[in-house]
Amino acid sequence: MTKLNIDVKEQLLKANDLLADRLRNEWRDKGILAINMLSSPGAGKTSLLERILPLLRDRYRILVLEGDVETDRDARRIREKGVDAVQLTTGGTCHLEAFMIMQAWEKVRDNPWDIIFIENIGNLICPAGFDLGEHIRMVLLSVPEGDDKPAKYPKAFRTSHWFVLTKMDLLDYFDFDPRRAEEEARKLKPDIRVFHTSARTGEGVEELVSAIEEELSRIRASAS
Repeated sequence: MTKLNIDVKEQLLKANDLLADRLRNEWRDKGILAINMLSSPGAGKTSLLERILPLLRDRYRILVLEGDVETDRDARRIREKGVDAVQLTTGGTCHLEAFMIMQAWEKVRDNPWDIIFIENIGNLICPAGFDLGEHIRMVLLSVPEGDDKPAKYPKAFRTSHWFVLTKMDLLDYFDFDPRRAEEEARKLKPDIRVFHTSARTGEGVEELVSAIEEELSRIRASAS
């Protein structure tokens, strides 16, 4: 009798990566920048978007793919900023996958987008394992969460291009050392780019917007 050992997880991840590559290549060919936002629940992904989008929406055509386990509350917040948002409700799944992104993309791909933000499910574990076709993976960490999180959730930081510290306006109220958080992140990803931000005060938001525009220019240059 022949014994077969099939790694279902490995097969699923390979299928996900193939689809993610299709998305990434299509977006690059169209000159569209895709950014995947990862964080724990409550780190401030939506709040940061609410600060960023008004600085971009008049110059660029922006789409937000909004991932949530339940409700469309965050998508409604994005639409109130005058930006298109597609709700992706997982119904319990702790992360977005490339096929979910493709399903949403097929409904809107004929529109002339410039930037796509993917707001992933609030979780630093599962989302880190799934490529969504993004060109930039951005991991957020808020001051109230503690500066030890990069070492505790290494894959989320090792696979990210940008590390965004959020809620920096709360620094005086928590025992949080930004330098320690940065050092731990750079041990995992030496070239990770770090931003200090506050959605409440606007700290660091213009720097982040400039970085987004730089990446968009790079994508457009590679498409031409």
